[in-house]
Amino acid sequence: MPNPELVSHIEKIQSAVSQNGGIHNVEPYISESWRRCLVEHQLDPSKRRQAEIIERSQLKERRQQLERLLSIATTEMTNLYQQVAGSGYAILLTDADGVVLNYVGDAEFNDQASDSGLMNGAIWSEQAQGTNGMGTCLIEGKPVIVHQDEHFFAKNTTLTCSAAPICDPDGNLIAVLDASSASRMAQQHTMALVNMSAQLIENCVFSCAYRDQYIARFHSRAEFVNTLGEGALSFDGAGRILGANRSALFQLGLNSRDDITGKQISEIFDIPLATLMDQAMRQPFHPMPLHYTPDGKRFFAMLQRPERDKGSTRASKSTICHEPPEVETANFHLEQLEFGDPRIANAIRRAKKLVGREIPLLLSGPTGTGKGLFAKALHMYSNRADKPFVPVNCAAIPETLIESELFGYKPGAFTGANRQGSRGKIVLANGGTLFLDEIGDMPLALQARLLRVLEDKEVVPLGAESPIKVDINVISATHRDLKELIQLGEFREDLYYRLHGMALSLPPLRDRADKQHLIEHILKREQNGRQDIQIDPDAMLLLMQYSWPGNVRELRYTLRTMIALCSNNRITASDLPEDLRLHNSVAVVSSGQTEAIKEQLRNPLTTAEYTVLLQELESMRWNIAKVARKFNVSRNTLYRKMKRFGITPPR
Repeated sequence: MPNPELVSHIEKIQSAVSQNGGIHNVEPYISESWRRCLVEHQLDPSKRRQAEIIERSQLKERRQQLERLLSIATTEMTNLYQQVAGSGYAILLTDADGVVLNYVGDAEFNDQASDSGLMNGAIWSEQAQGTNGMGTCLIEGKPVIVHQDEHFFAKNTTLTCSAAPICDPDGNLIAVLDASSASRMAQQHTMALVNMSAQLIENCVFSCAYRDQYIARFHSRAEFVNTLGEGALSFDGAGRILGANRSALFQLGLNSRDDITGKQISEIFDIPLATLMDQAMRQPFHPMPLHYTPDGKRFFAMLQRPERDKGSTRASKSTICHEPPEVETANFHLEQLEFGDPRIANAIRRAKKLVGREIPLLLSGPTGTGKGLFAKALHMYSNRADKPFVPVNCAAIPETLIESELFGYKPGAFTGANRQGSRGKIVLANGGTLFLDEIGDMPLALQARLLRVLEDKEVVPLGAESPIKVDINVISATHRDLKELIQLGEFREDLYYRLHGMALSLPPLRDRADKQHLIEHILKREQNGRQDIQIDPDAMLLLMQYSWPGNVRELRYTLRTMIALCSNNRITASDLPEDLRLHNSVAVVSSGQTEAIKEQLRNPLTTAEYTVLLQELESMRWNIAKVARKFNVSRNTLYRKMKRFGITPPR
């Protein structure tokens, strides 16, 4: 006997295709994808099609072709994953053919992801897997959400995917960033995070491609220059425009890069090239006003000079191309990190006493608590503040690349190596601070090499024979228990004591006494000069009650998203992500449950009824009449069920 759900799924697809997409609650890009799958790709939605996995050698070759993109994207994928960690997500990056090049996922979702074919080397084009986030995004060329039964193949209908495209400087789609999970909830919040991460990666790729040229960064609002939304035009020393990012085309009202490349920068903005260069030299970090020649629209711009012209500047090709810009890399004073929490205040007080004494610090605390920001602030407080601060995320760099990233290499040291070689992070940090984030994830084989570097204060790049002397201050950070890793044989005890001059612990956000002041501070920083945005009391209460599993980093990204989505400069409770509001409603329920109710919920069927009821109440914003109509019961009956489960509307 055929599965009724499978039959319903097939009928829905066939109906949408026969009606040319005119079916309720189906996005046009979904129905058009279904049509392609049926008509063009000749796929059968009832078939359980296994994932196609390419050979390991082919995967390696594809990764080498996109080495620069991968080095940028890996760090940002880790940052994105940390925003959704613990929620059963996988973050994936595919190339233009839909082949998964990199995967970062929750342990609790890994088995299901593997069963679904979400793994490195898997092909997720529409031709291979039907309608899905990655494959459909590749064809649409825009951000898409494919939610559960919007997938073409029935076997994929447990997944929800949010995907965004990444283009090269010529406008060609070269990759897709995707967040997939088994969540049943709406994905607008996740989609906003994925889209921002994809845009950040794309902007970094643009900067890397034109690092040896001039780049004019501009926006109609001065405070938005050097943010994700800025436009960027690259041009050579003669003023000839070489490239433009997508935001530049949008702000200038252009349809194609062909409309602007080859023109003189003075044809676009009403400023002579010599004047532009002069102002950039005199006030390099001050946005200068200029006007768009065709219509007189005013913009503000800053000029980034070529890397080769920066002389003694500390930035290098390695840092430009491997470290995406982050709010966390801003220069903070230590005092700016504390708003009344006694544990943070104590950590700052102790850290100040150790500065300049060549005592290595080990920062511990859950992911996202601000260990990187604390390390940077400590560096700025030290007598090395005018020297490099070089962060290395030991968990974000692939194991095959971390050795060359840390220690550097000579030209031709290995297949795929940069022709000019690389100095490595340790040499880049010479005279300054090397920040080893997530040190607990460093491969065991490299720990011995790092220990020798710290003891001998010299490093030997791959393929080289002569050592290079280095003078570095080391700050390490981890969210793992290093002593437990030592017992398991996964971390060297001698390296632990070499890094453990003093341990400082940063508390999770949920336990901080200064949580509200911190929320208000981050809100102000993330506004980027916008008109003062306020948080309604109900929304602030929800933010205060939330457990923040991603800690300060999750808070920052949440506020950044809410600022972009809110209306009338006010963040209300309805603006908050659905999973955050649902978490708080569950907390309210739990606090009002008697032992009798909790005993009921030990029954799986009762728990299922409770969960469905709570989800519907939340999805309909606690409109009792609407929920009652959906369940075809009276409001009194619904109220009785809510009372039975101890459910009360969150306030």
